[in-house]
Amino acid sequence: MRSALISVGSLFVVLSLLSAQPRSHRNSIISLLEQHKSVFGVYAPSNQGRRGEPPTSRSPLELAKDALAYKTADFLFNGSAENGIDRAMPAISAFADAMKTVGETRPLVLKIPKIDPDRTQAAANIARELNAGASGIMFVETESADEVRAGIAAMRSAKGGLWPLDPNGELINWTIVESKEGLKHVREIAQVKGIGVLWPGAGTLRGVFSTTNDKGERVLDQEGWEGAIQQVLAACKEFHVPCGFPANPNDIEMRMKQGFSVFVMNWGDAGFKAVDIGRTIAGRN
Repeated sequence: MRSALISVGSLFVVLSLLSAQPRSHRNSIISLLEQHKSVFGVYAPSNQGRRGEPPTSRSPLELAKDALAYKTADFLFNGSAENGIDRAMPAISAFADAMKTVGETRPLVLKIPKIDPDRTQAAANIARELNAGASGIMFVETESADEVRAGIAAMRSAKGGLWPLDPNGELINWTIVESKEGLKHVREIAQVKGIGVLWPGAGTLRGVFSTTNDKGERVLDQEGWEGAIQQVLAACKEFHVPCGFPANPNDIEMRMKQGFSVFVMNWGDAGFKAVDIGRTIAGRN
């Protein structure tokens, strides 16, 4: 009897240790979030060149090699499909295929155009990007919880395994709030099950909270803009959703202290510097 009890106890200890181990995901974004670690990624390099540089003519394979050679990034991001998926997808697909040719994997997160009122086009856009090899989809200009729920349903029907709804899933949703209408509903949006990361659209919100003065100059309402960012962050904290921010070397430390945990930076030296700063603060070097 005593031997049997010891065996049962040993089995319980083993099972407890196994259940405590983090799941193994191909999608490093998900693995890091499950471990409550900060996540750092960059825009994928493109033929537009780095900021301030003229356009280039590198092949998709050259771009993929360039991107994958930068091993410090946890993911690659491309927002070009936001304003026209038909125009953007040929280059995105060629880049994704080139990464497969290189033989390395890195999560690729893509924007889709704003989810349409009847949801039909959004479902087609999501399927198209997932089939091209996206690991994550970002919903832009989100203004209601229903809009997000429809997009998440489309992600699950197009290709299953959406984390965290599926704990073993490899796909992730990013949702961005970047309008006054979206801010009005941000708490309802943050409560939608299936959002992997919620973001304030800092760049777009800068325009929302700017006006033109008598001289024709754009003037930022700094307090209103920062208040909008903090409103999204507060909703993230209230409903325990990771919060993302498009950081740079000058603000990443501040944003990490505030509670942001997922960051995307521009491709190029400034973005790489921001990644290095963030990883140092997070103890990930």
